[in-house]
Amino acid sequence: MHEIICPHCEKAFKIDEAGYADILKQVRDSEFEQQLHERLELAEKDKLNAIELAKERVGNEMQKSAAAKDIEIQELKAKLDSGEVSLKLAITEAVSVIEKERDELQNSLKQAALEKQLAETSLKDKYETQIKDRDDAIERLRDMKARMSTKMVGETLEQHCETEFNRIRATAFPRAYFEKDNDASTGSKGDYIFRDSDEADTQIVSIMFEMKNESDTTATKKKNEDFLKELDKDRTEKGCEYAVLVSLLEPDSELYNTGIVDVFHRYPKMYVIRPQFFLPIITLLRNAAMKSLEYKTELALVKAQNIDVTDFENDLDKFKTAFSKNYDLASRKFQTAIDEIDKSINHLQKTKEALIGTDRNLRLANDKAQDVTVKKLTRRNPTMAAKFEELKNQGPSDTE
Repeated sequence: MHEIICPHCEKAFKIDEAGYADILKQVRDSEFEQQLHERLELAEKDKLNAIELAKERVGNEMQKSAAAKDIEIQELKAKLDSGEVSLKLAITEAVSVIEKERDELQNSLKQAALEKQLAETSLKDKYETQIKDRDDAIERLRDMKARMSTKMVGETLEQHCETEFNRIRATAFPRAYFEKDNDASTGSKGDYIFRDSDEADTQIVSIMFEMKNESDTTATKKKNEDFLKELDKDRTEKGCEYAVLVSLLEPDSELYNTGIVDVFHRYPKMYVIRPQFFLPIITLLRNAAMKSLEYKTELALVKAQNIDVTDFENDLDKFKTAFSKNYDLASRKFQTAIDEIDKSINHLQKTKEALIGTDRNLRLANDKAQDVTVKKLTRRNPTMAAKFEELKNQGPSDTE
């Protein structure tokens, strides 16, 4: 039995196990339902609170995300705006540079064209001036030549050449002779003779000069060819090595206007030149002759110092021939003596052997003499070898 106190009247009463269990069950069920109800309410409240918190959190996050997106969008817009501005600036700058280069190029082209025009104008004026001056000079020369006789023109050319030579005579040709050819004893004479000598008064070179010119108004035009034969004759008669015609004839000839023209196919050592080549031809011929003179001087010195190798070789041959004859004669006499000694005097055997030995030595000597040649004699003598070789190259000598 269980004693239970009533909560309202506070009276105690007893109850059996079954009733107690039933009352306990009711109490428990009632408390459980109440607790369950309370808990469900709390759970509902927690759920609602959680939902609100979740909504609030999601809202905040969405707000943050939206704000971040807005910032990113603003930044992207700013960058885009900045890129567009930079692109526009770059395009503007590029266009500005291109336009500037275009303007500079146009200005340069204009300047170049202007300079070209000025240069062409200046060059044209310059050449027109030169042509005018040349035409004036030609006209003056024609007027002067028209007023001169043929002889006067020729004398003027002679005076020109003489003046040119005298201008450099003291420095370039201090020992030279350059005078008019006044010797007409042979029937003709040239215009000028040039001779130059070295310090030993040995003549280096000699040249016969003839100067020819004529006025444009002369009726009969002469050619350079017309004077070559007479010039060659004058050169030969006056003993000159070279002949030079200084000529202003045939002024339009491309051949004679090229400079120094040799006419060796017609006459040896003869040239035709324009007046401007008067001094150069003298210098060229003199320098060439100086070189030749050096070779001639060296050759004369070598010949003066040279040993007459031809006489030396002839004397050697004569010695060999005479020695051979003497040996043959001596050999026969020795053989006769040996035969006589063998027949009559046996005890002179040693003398016989000595004589035989002498004969053998003489034979060896003869063989050696016969074997003597210029080549062997000069084997250890370079000087003699060179002399014999030089004689061999020059051919047989007329000296004995």
